[in-house]
Amino acid sequence: MDKIYLNRCAFYGYHGVFPEENKLGQRFNVDVELELDLQKAGQSDNMEDSIDYGAVYQVIKQVVEGKAFRLIETVAETISSKLLHKFTLIHACRIKVDKPDPPIHGHYQSVAVEIYRERLK
Repeated sequence: MDKIYLNRCAFYGYHGVFPEENKLGQRFNVDVELELDLQKAGQSDNMEDSIDYGAVYQVIKQVVEGKAFRLIETVAETISSKLLHKFTLIHACRIKVDKPDPPIHGHYQSVAVEIYRERLK
């Protein structure tokens, strides 16, 4: 299956279990991998045969910068659900939500979740 990637989309949101996360907010990075057939688009050179990357980015932005969720698992699930609903050419998507600065004591680069969802047939 062909793929479209949006890598390291950076946002500021208010997701988290702790009250300070919901009040102060923090950075979130999102990676998206979309599975779809790109052969027709590659042959036609017509945007109608593909997906507008900017429109995909706006869906991700609306979720991450919108309503606060407690879990980044919910953020990822909401992104995948909205993308599969809005863009009918997508067969499946992989969503990774990365939280670089969670309030966890220790030394690490980030915490993240990654999900893979397929369109229901």
